Amino acid sequence: MLVKVHRATRYVVAICDTELYGKKFLDSDGIRQIDLTTQFFNGEEKNAEEVAEIIADFVREDASFNIVGENSCKVALKAGLIDKKGIMRIADIPMALTLL
Repeated sequence: MLVKVHRATRYVVAICDTELYGKKFLDSDGIRQIDLTTQFFNGEEKNAEEVAEIIADFVREDASFNIVGENSCKVALKAGLIDKKGIMRIADIPMALTLL
């Protein structure tokens, strides 16, 4: 998984499955899309344990999270950051957004 931490008014943590980075997905309605071609998600490669630690650290900082991909969403679910109801799908790619 790729993780990139952005510092703005608050931290924004971008997490995505590595194999999805550099791609764009358009839903069948032609309106909703996930664009992973920008630098927003181009972060450091991390394993599931490292991502879980990053999530725990930044939850304490009241960060926002953008999570894209099966593996990334699974780690966020297991860490208690999101629940299944908070996952949407665009072009069958799971994604979740949180604002703590």
